Amino acid sequence: MHGRRRVWVHSYRIVPPQPTRRLDAIRALLTHEHTAAQKDARTWASRLVLERRATRILIVSDSADQRAVDHRLADEVRRLQATFTLTVPVEISLGAGRGTTAPS
Repeated sequence: MHGRRRVWVHSYRIVPPQPTRRLDAIRALLTHEHTAAQKDARTWASRLVLERRATRILIVSDSADQRAVDHRLADEVRRLQATFTLTVPVEISLGAGRGTTAPS
């Protein structure tokens, strides 16, 4: 359909939860991925969510294949002496209709 595009959404759950001061390397990695995607005119956005029981990273991308970033994030989580789980990417369709916006 014209006016619709598909993106993939997945998330990471890091335990134990990490204080913001320990997430600088992960924040830098996420910023790097977003900048690289912008240069290549791709969709890639993330959100770091600090919760009481876990730290979450939410990612929206135009590709389900995120193995490269998954490996880099896994390395950083190991450096923090934490563990993480990763959801399976879920494909969603973004419409061009009112109230629907595409991630940047």
